[in-house]
Amino acid sequence: MKKFSFAAIASALLLLAAPSFSADKLTAQDYVEIEQLYAKYNHAIDGGDAAGWADTFTPDGVFRKTTVGRDALIKFVENFSKSSGGAFRHWNSNMTVVGTADGADGSVYLMLWNVGVKPQVIITTGIYIDKLVKTPAGWRFKIRDIKGDTPPAAAAPQTAPQPAK
Repeated sequence: MKKFSFAAIASALLLLAAPSFSADKLTAQDYVEIEQLYAKYNHAIDGGDAAGWADTFTPDGVFRKTTVGRDALIKFVENFSKSSGGAFRHWNSNMTVVGTADGADGSVYLMLWNVGVKPQVIITTGIYIDKLVKTPAGWRFKIRDIKGDTPPAAAAPQTAPQPAK
């Protein structure tokens, strides 16, 4: 009986001392794979690879709340490619990723450039806000939204002070 009690107590102590695993912890490999997902997304849309871009989403993925599912995602890129003439480039920076019980929440700054004109011009800026999930095929966007930056209101025209009369 003493052997059983000692073994039970020792086992319980080992379990309590062991590091716990949580579904919201991401590994270094997860971070690398998510960073690659962001890059694949940009290269696919800029290169007009509609199927490749749709592959960065889950089959029921949502882009900007209105584009839902693989067929709609493909159609979006086909239209985007026609309108951009292949001259747009997505630039992302300052990515953050936080593990969640369902996968991860991510965000990254967006700058969209038109490189088909000289000098190149920034078309828009904003922040992508993402829900990511790990699938058998790797990390994918479940939901991707954009919070566009709003330019400040135009300043009222300055008038020169009038001399006193």
